[in-house]
Amino acid sequence: MSSADGSLRSFDPELATRLRGRAALLTPVQMARADQGAVELGHSGAALMETAGRAVARAVMRHFGRCRVLVLAGPGNNGGDGYVAARLLRQQGWPVRLAALAAPREGSDAAGAARLWHRPSAVFDPAEAARADVVIDAVFGAGLARPVDGVVAETLRAARLVVAVDVPSGVDGASGTVLGFAPEAALTVSFFRLKPGHLLLPGRGRCGWIELADIGIQDRVLDPIAPLTFANLPTLWRLPGLGAEAHKYSRGHVSVVGGAAMTGAARLAAEAARRAGAGMVTIAALGSAETYRSGEPGLLVSTDAIASLLDDDRRKVWVCGPGLGAEQARSVFPELIAANRVVVGDADVFSAFAGDARALRGAAVLTPHAGEFARVFGAPVDGRLSAARAAAALTGAVVLLKGADTIIASPDGRAAINLSAPPWLATAGAGDVLSGVIAGLLAQGMPAWEAAAAGAWLHGRAAALAGPGLVVEDLLPALVRALGDKA
Repeated sequence: MSSADGSLRSFDPELATRLRGRAALLTPVQMARADQGAVELGHSGAALMETAGRAVARAVMRHFGRCRVLVLAGPGNNGGDGYVAARLLRQQGWPVRLAALAAPREGSDAAGAARLWHRPSAVFDPAEAARADVVIDAVFGAGLARPVDGVVAETLRAARLVVAVDVPSGVDGASGTVLGFAPEAALTVSFFRLKPGHLLLPGRGRCGWIELADIGIQDRVLDPIAPLTFANLPTLWRLPGLGAEAHKYSRGHVSVVGGAAMTGAARLAAEAARRAGAGMVTIAALGSAETYRSGEPGLLVSTDAIASLLDDDRRKVWVCGPGLGAEQARSVFPELIAANRVVVGDADVFSAFAGDARALRGAAVLTPHAGEFARVFGAPVDGRLSAARAAAALTGAVVLLKGADTIIASPDGRAAINLSAPPWLATAGAGDVLSGVIAGLLAQGMPAWEAAAAGAWLHGRAAALAGPGLVVEDLLPALVRALGDKA
């Protein structure tokens, strides 16, 4: 199990493997529809609850030695899962007590599960939680709409170690927002499909080690739901393949606009595009080209005017922004858009068009970090996921909103949440590498959303392979290893 605290809390390199290709993420409303679909296919709600509670009990027995367990049960289905887990742990000889916040609604599946718990109830209070070795949080589910406070917050706060059912109480399953208080669980057990809140911060940092249990719901219940949010797994995209007839021109030509001052940014983007498979990469140097020409011999450098370079139709993909400066970005970016090029906008593009999101229309992919995003689009109001989707719809571009929970949003509503990046990827120049990787994939014909999602995954995977102590130069050779992992 991963550490219960520290900077690694939100990074679980094994989670993608445990998901086993189950990339779709369901909001609480969509999960309710999935449950209803399962019932229509012949499952009973009581049977689903029994299976879910059994998954929680088994996870507790698998991860912890026999110890004193307190189950905190709410009045809804989440609490019903807790009643089942308590009963099954008790049957295995574990010392279990159960404290109910309120009785389940009469006639509900949770009420049926509660009737099978034949032990006296414990008191729902902090002192009871403090006496337990493990507290199972089955109070509120992912669809909670009000803040967790009062006795619930104080009781969960008193727990030494928390196992959450579905999500830690207080985490909004749709957005990852913490409503009032949410405990930092050591283990979270969810069912059928994860929710966006499992992967979006700050909720992601409250979940600890996440297990996704199969409770018997058929995948076909997803067909009418048609989810648009996904964990960024390699099942969502396919990297370009190389046939025997491939040549440098068929692999595409990437041009990176290089500024006169911060030359390292453009060089990193260009080298990343080469490593990602572009057949040719040119730095279009604005000003002196001496620094650029002192780099790798396979990198082309041109001092021709942008307009002249655009006369070559083979120069389809451009990276604009890294190290460019706002003034030059304000001039060059519209020129590239007007020429109908495939443009990855990054870095100084967002300073150039602060407060003017419509000026970014025509780009293929935009890659802002949180500060750059706020500069152009304003601070997110309803969470990063909805903000990234709105920005993509406004600009018509794929918006890759960088962060520990990088989001890749398409104008058609699709969004992926990346989970491959370790915290040590937060280093100067890493974003320049990312824009180059995406450009290299675009040059080989990948669609924009798939190229951005694959670029984010490869970027994070390369950082994980490089290991702690990473500096940006380490990303480039590690990127080759990441591509080999996916090949």
